[in-house]
Amino acid sequence: MIVIICALCGALWGGNVARKRGGKAADIAQYAAGYAIALSLVGLFITILIEGLM
Repeated sequence: MIVIICALCGALWGGNVARKRGGKAADIAQYAAGYAIALSLVGLFITILIEGLM
């Protein structure tokens, strides 16, 4: 669940960054995908850490 939330937040964040920089639709999609992948990896590590501590 944490990974999905992080991926969605990353996609929204990346889309907003590209939109603020004046990007076109392809740029916005690429930034959204990149940020979603990056933040989902962070969420994955957080999930592994939480599971390891339990």
